[in-house]
Amino acid sequence: MKEIEESYIEIEAKMADPEVANNPQEMQVLGKKHADLSSVVDAFRNYENVLQGIKDAQEMISGDDAEMRELAKEELASLEERLPELEHNLQILLLPKDINDDRRVIIEIRAGAGGDEAALFASDLYRMYTRFAERERWRTELISASETGIGGYKEIVFRVDGVGAFSRLKFESGVHRVQRVPETEASGRIHTSTATVAALPEAEDVDIEINPQDLKVDTYRASGAGGQHVNMTDSAVRITHIPSGVVVTCQDERSQIKNRAKAMQFLRTKLYDFELQKQTAAMAAERKGQVGTGDRSERIRTYNFPQNRLSDHRINLTLYKLDQILDGDIYELIQALQEADEAEKLKALSV
Repeated sequence: MKEIEESYIEIEAKMADPEVANNPQEMQVLGKKHADLSSVVDAFRNYENVLQGIKDAQEMISGDDAEMRELAKEELASLEERLPELEHNLQILLLPKDINDDRRVIIEIRAGAGGDEAALFASDLYRMYTRFAERERWRTELISASETGIGGYKEIVFRVDGVGAFSRLKFESGVHRVQRVPETEASGRIHTSTATVAALPEAEDVDIEINPQDLKVDTYRASGAGGQHVNMTDSAVRITHIPSGVVVTCQDERSQIKNRAKAMQFLRTKLYDFELQKQTAAMAAERKGQVGTGDRSERIRTYNFPQNRLSDHRINLTLYKLDQILDGDIYELIQALQEADEAEKLKALSV
């Protein structure tokens, strides 16, 4: 912590240097480092102040003034009560940061078991995430969608662009299960359907190098909503990365060039995620210190409509406000998952 504080002070001194202040690029780099360290340094200084307060109170207790001794005892008890929480907060702040946390996120939602009902559930999940993004004032951008014609999606892929988007949504990967009575069910019987979500950190150009010779690019006519244009031009793009077998599509834009650019970005993200998954699988010990960001086939959550209940099976959390959650109010869920992940990482470090 002392080393971090010294580094923080050095950065502040550099930022106060007139020569550095006139260099926008260097100031941007230093500003980011300063912002990253500020919360840690503030917490450490607060911790040190409490330690000093404990030391001062202990000295006062050993003094001759009886009234001051009583006041010091009360102060000591109060400060010692605060200490464990401050130490815990410092431990959390010092946990290794996920290098992808500040990236944008690309979310894939695919209907699973349950036919039309699963496709409608995929649509519900899409709305939940986009409503959450609206609450955060983040931007969403559709990449591709395969509609069912009754308001559902066989598959939908979209980008979420906002500060810390991946850090907030990375725990959504896995199988989501819904239990409800379909509108077409005359007997009122509850059906169970599933949809799979993958939350992927968006790759930068420098992360993945793609050889153009490894690509097979097909163009075709887009399908679904979009007016007359949809059936007039081959604007949709499908790109196959031959070595890995990864296939991506984009049909959201009217321009084939724009669709190709989006598809290439999506391909980079898929290949980047593929490499991350390999690394995660190879680090079994580290994987135990994570909450649900590894196995995409894991059933992570149940959405029960008759009981207005959501259950996250990874952390044994149950919330009876499914209607609010599906309207984008997933803050309590995200916070619980982040806290559980931090607890698992702390546990892994102590072993």
